[in-house]
Amino acid sequence: MTDAPRPGPFTLAVCAELVFTDLPLVDRLRRLHELGFAAEIWSWADKDLDDLERVRADGVVIESMTGYLRGTLADPDGAAELLATAEESARVATRLGVPRLNVHGTGLDPNGLPVVPLPPGTEATGAMWARAALTLDALARVGERHGVVFELENLNRAVDHPGTPFATAADCLALVSTVDSPHLRLNLDLYHAQIDEGNVVELCRRALPYVGEVQVADVPGRCEPGTGEIHYPAVASALAAAGYTGTVAMEAHAAGDSLAAVEAFRVAFTPAG
Repeated sequence: MTDAPRPGPFTLAVCAELVFTDLPLVDRLRRLHELGFAAEIWSWADKDLDDLERVRADGVVIESMTGYLRGTLADPDGAAELLATAEESARVATRLGVPRLNVHGTGLDPNGLPVVPLPPGTEATGAMWARAALTLDALARVGERHGVVFELENLNRAVDHPGTPFATAADCLALVSTVDSPHLRLNLDLYHAQIDEGNVVELCRRALPYVGEVQVADVPGRCEPGTGEIHYPAVASALAAAGYTGTVAMEAHAAGDSLAAVEAFRVAFTPAG
């Protein structure tokens, strides 16, 4: 597999689903590669895998994609479905050279809403926590068999994903650290964390031993760094000072021009000098 670009201490990746949207996906992937970025995608099931293999042969690096098609963490039937589709996803990831696969507390519909939401005003029960930990332990073993890493992503419930169980970074960190496998890590999404939890620099420091990657977008609006309230250069400095050298991925809409958006992301996460 071709190494992802590293303009500084981090590998910088951009979610191809949200930028250069006037182009077909494979052309977005090539454009990001030309600009010096790795790429990320969402579901592989709606993509032409032969096309993705061809762009990989051209040097395009896909750092992450969704690691399941259906299922949930916290009930037996949903867990079985999640694990079965995770097996499918891991095989595709091996074919495409994708090292990391993203999962959530429950499946999400096309609008980002949980397919099995918590009732309003409630939290996951102890039995749900126990089942989720068992499911994630089994998921880590799927990752070990296929040589990939599954990542549990935190999601905000206040704006985008109301009712999602195990949504906060604190929840995800508790589950990932309980399983404690190198094949199960945290996808620390700072856009979601800022909305529901805040204090993102300290969150980065606390979560770092279990982080597989960091995803970013600004708040409000979910656009590129510099369009909202998060001072991402300070976040980048804190990550570097803490010794993080992994992937930082922009999963954000472009506030205007996509080229300007990805360059703003590069500047925010490339230390001067």
